[in-house]
Amino acid sequence: MKILNLGSLNIDKVYQVNHFVKGQETISAEECHVYPGGKGLNQSVAIARAGGEVFHAGAVGSDGGELLSVLEKENVHLELVRRTGGVSGSAVIQVAGGENAIIVYGGANKEITREDVDRALEPFGKGDYLLLQNETSLVSYAIRKASEKGMTVVFNASPVTEDMQGYPLEMVDIFFVNEIEAKYLAECDEGDYQIILERLHQKYPAAILVMTVGEEGVYYQSESDFFHLPANQVSVVDTTAAGDTFGGYYLACISKSMTVKAALETATAAAGLAVGRNGASVSIPYWEDVESMMKREE
Repeated sequence: MKILNLGSLNIDKVYQVNHFVKGQETISAEECHVYPGGKGLNQSVAIARAGGEVFHAGAVGSDGGELLSVLEKENVHLELVRRTGGVSGSAVIQVAGGENAIIVYGGANKEITREDVDRALEPFGKGDYLLLQNETSLVSYAIRKASEKGMTVVFNASPVTEDMQGYPLEMVDIFFVNEIEAKYLAECDEGDYQIILERLHQKYPAAILVMTVGEEGVYYQSESDFFHLPANQVSVVDTTAAGDTFGGYYLACISKSMTVKAALETATAAAGLAVGRNGASVSIPYWEDVESMMKREE
């Protein structure tokens, strides 16, 4: 089974600050770093470092050469990425006390056309995976087209936007959500994670739900199974790519026919390593590092 990731490619500017900036406030950053990022790029890197084969589709601007170089070094297939005449997507990320606040500009990610989607989907078919995030144009169109081809549609419901409620989410086979995204999709304001998951399951009973909840770990719900795995106890430096690391690792493990429980455990370990490092894609661990950590904890 092949994995196609129709996903964002961003240039991230990451600022280490004492606190998140407030309205009408100017603050000084302690550090500033520029990293390759975007939820799409991060998840392709995570899949590749977990040993999965991934084809990335999307768009970069004239300034996106380094983004493509990063993916090329990870052996990600890039023939489905189009270069535009504009600028690549970008993000401004504040990091304070291990938490982050992010502003994303779509750039070339929002210039993806129906022709791009059709071309990307053409080599794939029944049983292959399509991974989507909500940082590109034509997510709704891609969901429909992939579902019609019999692909397994995986949706990382981030960032939350009002137009998501108009997507054909009943066609999604696997959801990756955090508690905020799960609440939005389930249209509930409960504080109990299991209730949130139950409400989301009631709304999308045929889908697999994978809900990450920070220090509380991950909840998994399908038509027949339920799991809750606690997070690894680690020192948190930067949570920027934790969810992307988890999702990429989980999908790679599932595509290699690992059990759900083993995939969840491996993805949890990978995310635990990622939050101990600064940056987005650069923080994503390699399979060997994850395997070593898991052996130490046995």
